[in-house]
Amino acid sequence: MHAILGGALLFGLSACGNKDDKKAATQVAAKVGSEEISVHQINQVLSRNNSAGTSPAAVQAMSREVLEKLIDQQLAVEQATEDKLHRSPEVVSQIEAARRDILARAYMQKIAGALPKPSAEEIKKYYAEHPQLFSDRRIFNVQEIVVPTAPGLAGQLRAQAAAGKPIVEIANWLKSKDIKFDGGSATRAAEQIPLERLAQIHALKDGQSVVMETPQAITLVRVASSQTSPVAEAAALPRIEQFLTNQRASEAVAANIKQLRAASKITYMGEFAKTDGAAGNVVAAPPAASAPAPAPAEATPAANSKTAIEKGVAGLK
Repeated sequence: MHAILGGALLFGLSACGNKDDKKAATQVAAKVGSEEISVHQINQVLSRNNSAGTSPAAVQAMSREVLEKLIDQQLAVEQATEDKLHRSPEVVSQIEAARRDILARAYMQKIAGALPKPSAEEIKKYYAEHPQLFSDRRIFNVQEIVVPTAPGLAGQLRAQAAAGKPIVEIANWLKSKDIKFDGGSATRAAEQIPLERLAQIHALKDGQSVVMETPQAITLVRVASSQTSPVAEAAALPRIEQFLTNQRASEAVAANIKQLRAASKITYMGEFAKTDGAAGNVVAAPPAASAPAPAPAEATPAANSKTAIEKGVAGLK
C-alpha cells in the first residue's frame, strides 16, 4: 500500500517545476473542463488492486492508466448529467442503493477495526489443532456422486462404499434404480474442502469412500488418490492470523446485527407479512378487500441475515 501511494505521489511530483507547482501536483492529476481529478482518487483505485511488490515504474504506468480511465469516467458523468440521467428513477434508486451499501460496509469495518488482533498463542494453537490443513495437509483427487435425499438410500450407498465398490459401479446401480444423480471428479487441496467435511475426507485412505448427508442431499465421496503436501508453521502463521481476524470480524458483525434487530421494531408488510422467514411463524392472510385493513404484522427479530453480513464482511478480507 505504502509503495503504491508513494509511487503515485512521485508520479504527481514528476510534472512540477517549483514549490507551488509541487503542492498542486500532489493534489490534482488532471482537469476535465472545470472538474479536477485528484491523486487521491488514483490512489484509491490503486489500493483496491493487489499490487504488492510492484516496481515503481510499474506503479507509475498503472497510475497513468488509472488516470486515463478516470478521465473517461468524468466525461461520461458530465454527459449523463447534461442528459439529466441523474434524475431518472432508476439512477436515483441505484445511487441510494450504493449509498446504503457504503454506509453499511463502513459500519461493519468500524466494528471489525475495534477488535483485538489474534494473539501469537491463538495462532499457534490453531496450527496445532488443524494438522489436516497444515502439517499433515493433503491434496485429494476425489470422485463424487450427489443424489437427493430419500428414505433408506444413504444406508444402501454406505453399504456399497464399505464393500469398496468402484464409483462407476455405484453410478450404474443408481441408473438401474432410475435414481437421478450428479457426479464428477476434481482435485482439491485440503483448504478447498469445507471444514465440516475435511475431517471425514482426511480420514480416508486412497480408494476409500464416505457418505455424507444433509437435509437436501446425500453425497458419496471417494478418494481416488492423494498426496501429502504439508505447510510449514512459519508459512502458515500469517494465513492463520488473517483467517482468525476475518472469522472474529464476521462473528462480531453478526452478533452486533442480532442486537440491533432485537432492539428495533421490524414490521413485514404485504406478502412478506404472511410468513415470518426467521421463525417460520405463519401470519393470517389479509381478509377480503371489503373488510377493514388489518394492522401490519409485527415480526420477531430475524436470524437469517447471514448472507448480507457475509457480503459485508467479505470486503474486510
